[in-house]
Amino acid sequence: MKLSIAVPVYNEEQNIVPYLTKTIPIVETLTPDYEIIFALDPSSDHTRDIILQARATNARIKLIQFSRRFGQPMSTLAGIQYASGDAVIVMDVDLQDPPELIPAMVAKWHEGFDVVFAQRLNRAGETLPKRIITYVGSGVIHRIAEGIEIPRNGGDFRLMSRRVVTEVLRLKESHGFLRGMVALVGFRQISIPFTRPARQAGKGNYNRYWGSLSIGINGIICFSRSPLWLSTILGFCIVGLSFLIALTYGMMKLLGGSFPLGNPTLVILVLLLAGVQLICTGILGEYIGRMYDEIKQRPRFIVDEKIGFDI
Repeated sequence: MKLSIAVPVYNEEQNIVPYLTKTIPIVETLTPDYEIIFALDPSSDHTRDIILQARATNARIKLIQFSRRFGQPMSTLAGIQYASGDAVIVMDVDLQDPPELIPAMVAKWHEGFDVVFAQRLNRAGETLPKRIITYVGSGVIHRIAEGIEIPRNGGDFRLMSRRVVTEVLRLKESHGFLRGMVALVGFRQISIPFTRPARQAGKGNYNRYWGSLSIGINGIICFSRSPLWLSTILGFCIVGLSFLIALTYGMMKLLGGSFPLGNPTLVILVLLLAGVQLICTGILGEYIGRMYDEIKQRPRFIVDEKIGFDI
């Protein structure tokens, strides 16, 4: 068995050594044939130097560095693409994805499961706004994903068999929502619940507020047409409401009743309709924008340097 571990990193100089110190002994109890692939967005700190120092004592540590920052989803896909193991594990370097779960994942893989993903029971160390964004986004994606089941409270921390990796890499989505892509591929999948610890050190550089929101929107737009359906229903509701208001005003006029006249009513209705139109246009724009990205067929990432892939 060869085991590959893909680790996206960006400005993580404080976490590289603790991660390797904890992870390597655990992996070596499972197999002597392994590789740890750091997929590095160009960083402003000493992350690259620390990885190369670690590689000087362990040639199974490998490095991919990109030509510019491509973000966590693309870094993760790059690590998966360059992995050569019979099974590939994706995890973060900050030890919020506990290496202690790796033996349990491998055991489930040996039982015949092609995907073993870690399902969070809590989110220690995360701020309240991020927890709210993640909780709401995860629930929405779980409910509206079409034809597939994307589990709630599941991150990218997972083990995938070689045939799952092969099928995931065949998908051409340019936005790289891994949880959805793995769910789309199918095969036997199982979760392992775990209590998520706080970060080992430093602050998260990936998936902070806007990053988490962006990934959540990708999951919704790329795996469901429900927002388009919702905008259509909303349009019909507004038309119905407008008809009822007009009918009410007409009846009040015929019956000689008093009703509001002039500017206030007009302003309220115009603002309401304008807001609905902008929301629906924005939803449509998100889908069109992603279609535009797919049509361009730009590379998901560009590798500037590869170290350690000659063995």
